[in-house]
Amino acid sequence: MQTLSANNMLRSAISLLLLLAALSACQHDDGAAPLPTENSVYYWRTTWHLDSTEAAFLSNHGIHRVFCRYFDVVMGDDGQPTPNATIRFPLADSASATVGKTGSTALVPTVYITEDCMRLAPRGGWPHLAEKLVKRIVQMNDTHDLPPARELQIDCDYTLRSRQTYYNFLSQVRTEASRHGMALSITIRLHQLSMPAPPADYGVLMVYNTGDPKNFAQRNPILDIRDVQPYMRYLADYPLPLAAAYPVYHWQRTIGTVRIEHSVEAKEILAAKRMIERERPDMGNTIVIYSLDKENINRYDNETFSEIYSR
Repeated sequence: MQTLSANNMLRSAISLLLLLAALSACQHDDGAAPLPTENSVYYWRTTWHLDSTEAAFLSNHGIHRVFCRYFDVVMGDDGQPTPNATIRFPLADSASATVGKTGSTALVPTVYITEDCMRLAPRGGWPHLAEKLVKRIVQMNDTHDLPPARELQIDCDYTLRSRQTYYNFLSQVRTEASRHGMALSITIRLHQLSMPAPPADYGVLMVYNTGDPKNFAQRNPILDIRDVQPYMRYLADYPLPLAAAYPVYHWQRTIGTVRIEHSVEAKEILAAKRMIERERPDMGNTIVIYSLDKENINRYDNETFSEIYSR
């Protein structure tokens, strides 16, 4: 009887392993890999257009994934979340028209949601809002003759106050996105590393906007490695696959009669990259830069971008 029981237990264990393997295979086949190893970039403008410098940049650095902001979700005058600043895809015969259509470079629809949208349940509930959001992305791709997206990214500066509501919303988005063959990625800010991980396939850690813009006299608010260091203790054990996003943009503000400008030196970006990859080496596999723009490209030499994207 003991031998029979042991055999039964062994057969049950084998059956369970086979079932898990089958489920894993199905999950792999019905969508993109959760964390692809490839060079990526953000596109954060309201009209889709690449000039020759930007198109060449994608080609020269082997960038095959563009996280493209499709629209924002903001609190409307009626107290309900509403889309805002939707990107335009004008017809064009330039290089920009082929990106996302040829298969060599994929567009990842990215939606920025303001934190105040997460404070009260929307009319119809969170499943309804998630359905509307995903449906809008699908319709935008259909309208502009873009291939079906394999991934959707949500960007939100959530806080402890809004975290649980936001995570509930993400669960609904993830369910709805999977019905359309899309994985779900999300952005992670440094201060959010101390919280439980959101329900998503992977996160992109934003290694920028690290400081207080009002404190510009002491620290560079775009990126100062001294502001990144305190969060490193959370990184190694953060229970979600992570990519890393680094800044190449420029800030210009006028305070009173004084114009303040900020950009990040290449050595500071590379120092942050080395520090992060010491704590979590796998974060060197998928690098994103923010953001694709001719001025940003011309701010650094080609070798700097090659080092940022190096593995």
